[in-house]
Amino acid sequence: MPVRIRTALVTLVTLPLAACEGRQSALAPQGLQSDQILRTLLLFLAVAAVVWTAVVIALGIGLLRRKRMPERPLALHQDFEKATGRVVFALGFATLVIVLGLSIVSYAGQRTVFAKDDNALTLKIIGHQWWWEVRYEDDSPDRSFVTANEIRIPTGKAVKVELESADVIHSFWVPSLTGKMDLITGQKNELQFTARNAGVYRGQCAEFCGLQHAHMAVAVLALSPDEFGRWRDHENQSASSPTDVLGKQGEQLFRARGCALCHNIRGTLAGGQLGPDLTHVGSRTTVAAGTLPLTPATLGAWIADPQHIKPGNYMPRMPLQSGELIAILHYLEQLK
Repeated sequence: MPVRIRTALVTLVTLPLAACEGRQSALAPQGLQSDQILRTLLLFLAVAAVVWTAVVIALGIGLLRRKRMPERPLALHQDFEKATGRVVFALGFATLVIVLGLSIVSYAGQRTVFAKDDNALTLKIIGHQWWWEVRYEDDSPDRSFVTANEIRIPTGKAVKVELESADVIHSFWVPSLTGKMDLITGQKNELQFTARNAGVYRGQCAEFCGLQHAHMAVAVLALSPDEFGRWRDHENQSASSPTDVLGKQGEQLFRARGCALCHNIRGTLAGGQLGPDLTHVGSRTTVAAGTLPLTPATLGAWIADPQHIKPGNYMPRMPLQSGELIAILHYLEQLK
């Protein structure tokens, strides 16, 4: 076999395996719910593989043992008919047992996937075109705050996520931690999950929601309980005021150029509610809902021309001079 053909065949065979690992893989579970989903999936696949193999073997035996057409094709053979009836009855009974067994397994697995914990950390996630609003809720108002496109949770603790949509149908899915759940306008859905190990897990909107559906990702950062507590205490604080001249200029330009009409920065005069909350935007890991990693270069490019990076999103291109862009970027970088 020529080398090119052999290389192409190996590539085609191994290419599907590229989706089996990583921080957005249902085959690499890191949560109690995703682990149960994977076990149920593997059991269903194993049973289906056994049934399919048995059918193929039976078909092959039938083809190998086929006989010529008899002279009287409509003639009945009682022994053969009785044997055929017993086989059909046995296979029908086996089908019933398999279906009932898989149904019981599925129901038992759902008890873990949809389990409720009264002491769970409560989050409210609202889907927008095309970003995620994340509200950390607490009985004490001073412990509640809003962020965007990133979820930080403690390991080993159940997290209850209340899902809503501000516009069209979205679907929240973090394959390594839990299954899918839709966000439907006018309806509140809920799911719970528990992360076993610390790490960064990527989620994605799994329901086509418009032009930039593919660029509507969410990062879930599972932290140790102590680290999460420190992060939450810091996140509760308002944005710090800039102390340098360029930072102060950037804060003034942020309001003067209309950014404050859409974005909120707690502790400042910026109180917009249309776009993501930017109170601590400098400490996030991505920009534009996971479209790019957050760096000074990518943040500056996003501010300068968001339509080039994510065409069709609702952030307009602002006519900024280079000095104004540098000042606003410098100000936003300090919001950590």
